[in-house]
Amino acid sequence: MNSSIESIKTTDSATTVQTARSLRGLYFARTAFSVIWVILISVFVKTNSSITAILFIIYPAWDVIATYWDIKANPPHVSKTPQYVNMVIGILTTIGVALALQKGVPAALIVFGVWAIVTGLIQLILGLRRRKELGGQWPMIISGGQSTLAGSVFIAMAKSPTMGISNLAGYSAFGAFYFLLAAIRLSKTIKGFEKAA
Repeated sequence: MNSSIESIKTTDSATTVQTARSLRGLYFARTAFSVIWVILISVFVKTNSSITAILFIIYPAWDVIATYWDIKANPPHVSKTPQYVNMVIGILTTIGVALALQKGVPAALIVFGVWAIVTGLIQLILGLRRRKELGGQWPMIISGGQSTLAGSVFIAMAKSPTMGISNLAGYSAFGAFYFLLAAIRLSKTIKGFEKAA
């Protein structure tokens, strides 16, 4: 009986380490994407509206891909409802931004604002849930709360498109910072489980 318990513990530990490694990879990828996106949006926002529009559409589309990666990173027994909801919202946002851009940047910023609020709440919920199992989720919790607040700012700034776009770049930069912190923290979690094994 004791050997069975030890076997279960070892399996659970191995699953947790695998999940942590997958999420760490995802967080590093999200950091890199956000940094590149911020650089590109900063370069083209005042010089090329077509590329800026494409970047607007790419941002939520990338989030859909990253959320799919997040789903794959989790063990089968873990509920993935928040991620599936997030994917649907990301797809709708991508379509919404593409349509809103036909009316102008202010409309697109409003769509971004609503998206940031909803996805921020989802990220906050996921961070709180994962904190018990993986630890090191405080950057994701803070980021989720900040995203919710930033969404309100995007909506308020929609009448000043240049200011709104600048805020959007800042939002993405902060997101990169929080994903980087979470990835580094997960590295500590992985080392802790490996030492205990």
